[in-house]
Amino acid sequence: MAITAQDVNKLRQMTGAGMMDCKKALVEAEGDFDKAIEILRKKGQKVSASRADRETNEGIVIVKTNEDNTVGVLVAFSCETDFVAKNDEFVALGEQLATAAFTNKPADAAALKALKADGDLTFADKITELIGKIGEKLDIVAYEVMEGEAVVPYIHAGSKLGVLVSLKNTNGTDVLEAGKDVGMQIAAMNPIALDKEGVDASVVEKEIEIGKDQARQEGKPEAMLEKIALGKLNKFYKENTLLSQAFVKDNKLSISQYLDSVSKGLTVAEFKRITIG
Repeated sequence: MAITAQDVNKLRQMTGAGMMDCKKALVEAEGDFDKAIEILRKKGQKVSASRADRETNEGIVIVKTNEDNTVGVLVAFSCETDFVAKNDEFVALGEQLATAAFTNKPADAAALKALKADGDLTFADKITELIGKIGEKLDIVAYEVMEGEAVVPYIHAGSKLGVLVSLKNTNGTDVLEAGKDVGMQIAAMNPIALDKEGVDASVVEKEIEIGKDQARQEGKPEAMLEKIALGKLNKFYKENTLLSQAFVKDNKLSISQYLDSVSKGLTVAEFKRITIG
């Protein structure tokens, strides 16, 4: 049967696929729109399978919080190229994913993909469809949800890095600006833990051994190695744990001291940092 330009345009409006892809699908489906839609979806699955081993080092990190800043989510939606990261459809689907994550608070990225997106289609289906249209591997590479007294978001320039900070002991003080300062700190300095108690024991053990080796190479007496290594470990804590780090806006203060100056007792309950690339 003859496939008209009107038919092709109708399928394009229904699916968002390119004109030539729509025409080929309609020809293959002999004008049956339902079959043509299925053909386009299968194309997305084929492209997805063929690019499964590709790296996705570009994309966007999207944050959503409620009006009173007690709940927040971060979603990292990735692609292969910076060009696609700026694609309107890619960005729109990323926003839909973040909204769905905020509304439903699924357990993990796999559960987020399984949520219904449009009719019977899940977000996994929508991602596959977009893969078929764009021709790149797309994926949800990170998803975090946080609740607290004051949950403050920070998105770094370029939307490739996002942070959520949960502050506690706010005492009714407006702490959003302080939260953004701490978010910027986390983005810039990438702390490995909130404080020294949060550092994994294996990391502590490794740092002590490194400290001993350095002191030994400097010719320090064997009896002094443990004490020297512990001193180096304290320096490691100051540089790599959030509350002990020097505040990037005023290095005379640690983050703990800075927050206490904003409101007595104010501190960080937890933080999440996700990045693409």
